[in-house]
Amino acid sequence: MAEQEYKLPQEQIDHFLEHGWIKLSGCFTREKSAELQSELWTRLGMDPNDMSTWDTKNEAGRVNMPIHRYFPAASVAPKAWAAIGELLGGESNINDSVSSWKDSFIVNVGTPQGAGKYVKPQDLTNWHVDGDFFVHYLDSPEQALLVIPLWSDIVPNGGGTIICPAGIPIVAKHLYDHPEGVSPRMTSRYDNPTFKSEGSDLSFYINIAKQMPDEAFVEVTGEVGDVYLLHPLMLHSASNNTLRKVRVITNPPVSVKEPFNFNRADGQYNVVEQKTLKALGKENLGGWKITAERQLIVPDSAKVRAEMKRLEEERLAKMKGVQVKAVEVGSEA
Repeated sequence: MAEQEYKLPQEQIDHFLEHGWIKLSGCFTREKSAELQSELWTRLGMDPNDMSTWDTKNEAGRVNMPIHRYFPAASVAPKAWAAIGELLGGESNINDSVSSWKDSFIVNVGTPQGAGKYVKPQDLTNWHVDGDFFVHYLDSPEQALLVIPLWSDIVPNGGGTIICPAGIPIVAKHLYDHPEGVSPRMTSRYDNPTFKSEGSDLSFYINIAKQMPDEAFVEVTGEVGDVYLLHPLMLHSASNNTLRKVRVITNPPVSVKEPFNFNRADGQYNVVEQKTLKALGKENLGGWKITAERQLIVPDSAKVRAEMKRLEEERLAKMKGVQVKAVEVGSEA
């Protein structure tokens, strides 16, 4: 019923097919946003009225907060959830595990040294495509759509995400040319067979952005309750919060049950698949298929947390005189 009530107008579908993104307005209320952020500043350990306390412990002035609460997307933002389903060929195609959004807010308060300084998109150093936890293929189901709900008003130069729609064809072609799979940093399996950590090497993406003209970039701005839906291969970057206005977003993941299919016998491709084919300049991909196994990767950040947890458990167990069974970092135990 929600899919019918909130069905996207054809202009929105056409915009996604042309640019790889759409913006939806009024997906949730300011009251709901305030409720979910009621403990935000306590969690941050900052005073919203005292900018001198806005120390994020990094040069970017951003904080990626951990998860405390889950809430069903279909209840909080039914319009956005219906649109997500429509772009992916129906809500039934979406993994149940991603039906809840989280209060893992991404807060950008800027820095004293960055205040008043505009940084051109071509000079940003955070360009990337999402998905640091799996081997990337053109048809990867793990990251099926990028979602950016706005939990605060975001004005131009206020730290909004910058997107580069013109980068989609470049990333798509790279993945098309590497059916063996690439790392989250786009290194081929042949060059990095174990997909070992590549740290913060974002050079593949940064080099794409550097060659783009100014008009190739779009700044994610809007009001509380707006939600942006982006193609999974959308190149994007955090930006400098020139104005130091508090920016709060989340980035809830969307995954689908089956890999994208670019050779459907009936030609009934979902909107995301249509955009990928359009980016490649093809009607279908014929005999294209992946040539190696799909594989999850434990991100560096997760390995660090897992190792910290292991050491803490060992110390606690030693205090209690309990023998701890060694657990491999990244295992399910």
